[in-house]
Amino acid sequence: MIGEHWPGIMVRIRYFARFHRFPNLKDPQDLNEKILWQKLYADTARWSELADKYKVRKYVEDLGCGNILVKLYGAWDNENDIDFDTLPDSLIFKANNGEGKGTNLIVHDLKSENKEALRRLFRWWLTRRHIGALAGEPQYKAIKPMVIAEELLPIPETESSIVDYKIWCINGEPRYIWVCNDRDSRGGGASVMTYDTAWHPCPEYSMFNEDYRRGEILPKPRNLDKMLEYARRLSAEFPILRVDLYNIDGQIFFGELTFTSLGGMMNFFTQKFLDMMGKEADLSKIKKIR
Repeated sequence: MIGEHWPGIMVRIRYFARFHRFPNLKDPQDLNEKILWQKLYADTARWSELADKYKVRKYVEDLGCGNILVKLYGAWDNENDIDFDTLPDSLIFKANNGEGKGTNLIVHDLKSENKEALRRLFRWWLTRRHIGALAGEPQYKAIKPMVIAEELLPIPETESSIVDYKIWCINGEPRYIWVCNDRDSRGGGASVMTYDTAWHPCPEYSMFNEDYRRGEILPKPRNLDKMLEYARRLSAEFPILRVDLYNIDGQIFFGELTFTSLGGMMNFFTQKFLDMMGKEADLSKIKKIR
């Protein structure tokens, strides 16, 4: 597979297909290029640990943020080890190395589910060992596949899906918040809006399309200052990191850490935004090892 053995070639081909130009990887400038440079040339072992939806929990706890972790019901590397009788009726199953499309399963009534069908699905999840190959994302290759079960967070009455607050942090400082809500049933498209850290909407930074629709202006979340502080702590050691959080009636929950948003080929932000964020991101301390 080209993406696994020659990720640089795959990245350039896919980038050109999307943007009709090749990325500047000798002297990366914008946000996409700096993400691409890191995933191709830097040590991403730490990324592998923190992109793992199971292992990242220890990182969150070690930084004093354990109170925002969603309740974990179990984690398994063999689907036959899952004892469904010990699990609650309402929960969400996830692949620890999944991207959320086809590797998240919401269950509202576990007792009525076909358990053998569930095991077959989880067996497939456990065979997926390098989901990032097509995008040249090395962090996923080193993650040992597992199935995890977590508490199912409630959807607010005023929303059709849970609101996802994706906090872009540059050099350990929150800069902008990309908010996704009103998601399609399969987790693909969503309504989106970008806000600054004072919750001023910035639609001028977005490229809206049929997948990422222009969303309505949402109320400022309760405890936004706490969300930003958690993002600050969790991103402190990285020049570029997106910290994904949820906020349900003022209660903050950890989602995940994202190092390579859309594989570093984001076309839903304007070039102005990508240039601005890329200019701020300092890669001078990142050693090139490949």
